[in-house]
Amino acid sequence: MMAEDRVLRVRALLDAVRAEGRGALTAPEGKVIADAYGIAVPGEELATDVDEAVACAARFGGPVVMKIVSPDILHKTDAGGVVVGVEGAADVRAAFCRIVENARAYNAEARIEGVQIQELLPSGQEVIVGAVTDPTFGKVVAFGLGGVLVEVLKDVTFRLAPVSADEALSMLDSIRAAEVLRGVRGAPAVDRWAVAEQIRRVSQLVADFPEIAEVDLNPVIATPEGAVAADIRVILADSVPKPRRTYTRAEILTSMRRLMQPSSVAVIGASNEPGKIGNSVMRNLVDGGFAGDIHPVNPKADDILGRKAYKSVTDVPGEVDVAVFAIPAKFVASALEEVGRKRIPNAVLIPSGFAETGEHELQAEIVAVAERHGVRLLGPNIYGYYSTWQDLCATFCTPYDVKGGVALTSQSGGIGMAILGFARTTKTGVSAIVGLGNKSDLDEDDLLTWFGEDPHTDCIAMHLEDLKDGRAFVEAARATVPKKPVVVLKAGRTAAGAKAAGSHTGALAGDDAVYDDVLKQAGVIRAPGLNEMLEYARALPVLPVPTGDNVVIITGAGGSGVLLSDAVTDNGLSLMEIPPDLDASFRKFIPPFGAAGNPVDITGGEPPSTYEATIRLGLEDPRIHALVLGYWHTIVTPPMVFAELTARVVAEFRARGVEKPVVASLAGDVEVEEACQYLFERGVVAYPYTTEKPVAVLGAKYRWARAAGLL
Repeated sequence: MMAEDRVLRVRALLDAVRAEGRGALTAPEGKVIADAYGIAVPGEELATDVDEAVACAARFGGPVVMKIVSPDILHKTDAGGVVVGVEGAADVRAAFCRIVENARAYNAEARIEGVQIQELLPSGQEVIVGAVTDPTFGKVVAFGLGGVLVEVLKDVTFRLAPVSADEALSMLDSIRAAEVLRGVRGAPAVDRWAVAEQIRRVSQLVADFPEIAEVDLNPVIATPEGAVAADIRVILADSVPKPRRTYTRAEILTSMRRLMQPSSVAVIGASNEPGKIGNSVMRNLVDGGFAGDIHPVNPKADDILGRKAYKSVTDVPGEVDVAVFAIPAKFVASALEEVGRKRIPNAVLIPSGFAETGEHELQAEIVAVAERHGVRLLGPNIYGYYSTWQDLCATFCTPYDVKGGVALTSQSGGIGMAILGFARTTKTGVSAIVGLGNKSDLDEDDLLTWFGEDPHTDCIAMHLEDLKDGRAFVEAARATVPKKPVVVLKAGRTAAGAKAAGSHTGALAGDDAVYDDVLKQAGVIRAPGLNEMLEYARALPVLPVPTGDNVVIITGAGGSGVLLSDAVTDNGLSLMEIPPDLDASFRKFIPPFGAAGNPVDITGGEPPSTYEATIRLGLEDPRIHALVLGYWHTIVTPPMVFAELTARVVAEFRARGVEKPVVASLAGDVEVEEACQYLFERGVVAYPYTTEKPVAVLGAKYRWARAAGLL
């Protein structure tokens, strides 16, 4: 069937269902859709009475499945409306009567159109293929283990719809039970291509018809010969979401350039009075050394911090790139009108008192004003933003001026301050720190688009509680990840959105489950917590890109070696199988009571020369792609001695063009803290008192390298 013909056929069916005021399709209607999209389903017929049922079953010539057909009964099994393995005229008659009686007992008002007679599929692996409308990402397709235990096992993975053939195949390897599909304990492997085709076709169906809210193929019986959906359920949405206003990449970069690299800033609500937000913003701009023009706006002042004050932003001479608002929420809309008339492209809204306090209409009003005038809004309800390479501190928080390559964003002001404190404590150089707050307009995809092109930014880390437009974020992430890592801390691991689902797929699609898979699909590194997000952002630019999967652990403590090995496995890394010649080379430098293999245990009493010799060997051998060092504090090799020799050897090899990721775990007294800082500053990611953190960072580097196509 031609694509246009199938769309017209399904469109006519859906329009008819809508005209009847129904939100779910019957099984025969589901088969019409399945046939139109090439979704494999068993042969079936509709019987409206007992005699028709007997005749239908006879035509199939074997055991059949019988199911109630009613537009008012969505979950047929719950209503006692399914009987499997019926054979022979007498059993068909009895099953028909029982199914109808059960349906009437379940819902006396239900319209009963008949009983579906379906050929019984051979036994095979039961999987689920489905699709659901996610509030953040729109249409997503799902795959996992199916059958009656689908919602118990919850072994399911998600992708944005539509998916390509390759993406569909990748889903088969993304569930915990992937090995089952390849064949275990003598069982044959399933036809992977046939399963993937079911996934791809369902994904195309929901992409073609936005009004389809959920699709369920459960179970799909997968065998070595194919994959057939035993049941198809289609649920329609009450309404189709209004499209969000979008901007082109060029438009985003133009406005973001003026926001992050302004020549002129106006502060609306600037004040001479200490303790006022308008005073703090002005002081940070002035004291921070911003070289552009700073224009205070306050109708009651002539001069603020030595600068001429203006009654209105429209009185400010020349072009203004950014207007920073430090006035109460109720005055923002009228001031924003003036910003629009002045043709200022960006407004940074620090005030709270909008949607976060229930004032949704007030927030909608400022968004409408901004859209009318073409003003992009950052906020409201934010601490402001830092653009360090411009010496721009447009916040009411403490200033930060350590320039570097890490861009940090947060939806929460409190998290923003945690970011600031971490950056200061760890001496992390940042390119920007941006508050997003209510995200009335500018959000993560705008910032990703900018930071992806910003030459001052090497790594982007984002704290977020939600995404307004998940697909726009994924598009921006996919464009950015090949150039630099993107780390995300997604708060709120709830599945509240699944409670009202009408299908198995919908019930499985909890918010966090979809976020997790789609973020992976976009190549984003998801951090499990705030500290991990910040550490990944600080460390990833320090580590070279690995060129292979072979990781070797060199440790002075056997216990650390065991824990480091666990961490390697937990982070999806591969411990190298040490070949005999390399094993012999390592043994030359370790005592007889040490242990070669991997980990290489040199024991704790060894002098600095042993550490240096084994690290050199690890860097010299091209078969080793990354080193994990476990150090144990001894008087024989003090912490700073270890740090200095390690940094020196790593620097020597990098000067020779040999760049491998090296991470270190240091156990010992407080001196190891200084040693870790020393190593970090010289390109070796090192942490005291933990075996997990350095390996987690290494794992994050590997995940990014794979997502970026570098490994």
